[in-house]
Amino acid sequence: MVISLSRDYGSCSVEQVDRMGRSNNTRVSDFILMGLTESEDIQLVLFIVFLMIYLMSVLGNAGMILIIHLDLQLHTPMYFFLSHLSFLDLSYSTAITPKTLQNLLTSTKHISYISCFTQIYFCILLGVTECLLLSSMAYDRYVAICNPLRYPVVMSKTLCCSFVLGSYSIGFMFSVINVFFMSTLHFCDCNIIHHFFCDTSPILALSCTDTRHVEIMIFICAGSTLMVSLITISVSYLSILATVLKITSTSGKRKAFSTCASHLLGVTIFYGTTIFTYLKPRKSYTLGKDQVASVFYTIVIPMLNPLIYSLRNKEVKNALIRLIQKREGSRQFK
Repeated sequence: MVISLSRDYGSCSVEQVDRMGRSNNTRVSDFILMGLTESEDIQLVLFIVFLMIYLMSVLGNAGMILIIHLDLQLHTPMYFFLSHLSFLDLSYSTAITPKTLQNLLTSTKHISYISCFTQIYFCILLGVTECLLLSSMAYDRYVAICNPLRYPVVMSKTLCCSFVLGSYSIGFMFSVINVFFMSTLHFCDCNIIHHFFCDTSPILALSCTDTRHVEIMIFICAGSTLMVSLITISVSYLSILATVLKITSTSGKRKAFSTCASHLLGVTIFYGTTIFTYLKPRKSYTLGKDQVASVFYTIVIPMLNPLIYSLRNKEVKNALIRLIQKREGSRQFK
């Protein structure tokens, strides 16, 4: 999802662009990801840090999925959505981090044309799906707090499955549309990307053909996704706030806020970094800040989400304790 673009992503000179414009029928077979730094010492440090973060992401998200699946008390709409959020975070991290780790250890930083566009496809698919899934989770919290007596009826299994299926379907549709339009671009002889993964901004910046029609399509898809998602989340939490303020007891207010705290924190971190990266004027663009923000929302956030939803959630902690006790009990029985 990209709205701001900059030629700073590429390394083509004006002469190259002019020359490529005269031979725009050629295509590059691969791209070169320059990464975050050229220093080998810093690359080694980044490899260790990113590897630890990736392992924690895999362990945390896979653990959340497993706990929710095994504990019957967590078979509720909120944890149904949370299990899919963990799956998306696990998939998002896996789509980017392994290739980044490989490039940090090797001198050749090539990524094939097909692999690059496959990475873009999954980034868009998972990003759009996560936006819409966070909206569904906000609506779930709205029903739980503002209409608790009808919660089991409103948030039925059919509705929850429809929300999830709709999120994946729209994500799939938008990713196919965007990648299709981007595949019509020509890149000629310029294939050096000053970034650590294939994102839409650096790819569009490298193209030696007119990208306006692609930018418009990306703007429509990204804008509609963000608008629907942010409106749903904002309306849900404004309604929740109005309901909570009517509660007279302090303990009631605290309990109501605690049910939303984890989700609200996750939404703030996700949208904060996404908006900082993409929804900003071109004049405010700097490559270093953009790369730091990209590292945060592609590598760090998938690790943070399971920590946010588990450390602040007594039900998840209790479920983990029950599973450990059950496992220890089965060992003693044997």
